[in-house]
Amino acid sequence: MANILIVEDEESINDLILMNLKLAGHIGKQALDGSEAIAAMEEFKPDLVLLDVMLPYNDGFSLMEQNVFKDIPVIFLTAKDSTTDKVKGLKLGADDYIVKPFEAVELLARVEAVLRRVKPTDRVITVDNTSIYLDQRKVTVDGTPVELTNREFELLEVLMTNRNIALSREKLLDLAWGYDYFGDTRTVDVHITKLRKKLNFEDRIKTIYKLGYRMEI
Repeated sequence: MANILIVEDEESINDLILMNLKLAGHIGKQALDGSEAIAAMEEFKPDLVLLDVMLPYNDGFSLMEQNVFKDIPVIFLTAKDSTTDKVKGLKLGADDYIVKPFEAVELLARVEAVLRRVKPTDRVITVDNTSIYLDQRKVTVDGTPVELTNREFELLEVLMTNRNIALSREKLLDLAWGYDYFGDTRTVDVHITKLRKKLNFEDRIKTIYKLGYRMEI
């Protein structure tokens, strides 16, 4: 869990980002322009800033030039997709640069990657009587280790890091095993069945009709 400041002037996008961060277990604070971002820094101590470039009053590049966020990692979220803008953002000290439009799963993956790099901790998720040690690739139920195959663990990790988000079978296949994995979407169904049984997750991994699955927490 991390404190994340969202600096985005399009309110609908800001609200959507906040919702997805909360679903993933993070705490978010919203700012709709550069002035609000500066004010928010006085009362909110973020672990990470999601920053739009085109903002009223002070744009994202200006905020970085003013060192508003000091040593706090920043991910730019912007429609400015030119190589020049990307290079400028990274040279100003941003940790990542995501071009709009983007999927929630991509944003959460980038957030997790930056947080892992700048705020290393043992990532442990506990649900009911099941504990998942993501960095150690270990799972216990009632304190007893449960053996998962590499494929099962990779699928479980994707479900947990995108918890409460409905993911298609194709997306799960891609995120867990990559485009070059030789298999079809029925592979996902087989592994989901095994995870439900091994981890007592029959009521946690929900089937989304004609789409895929959602880890519900």
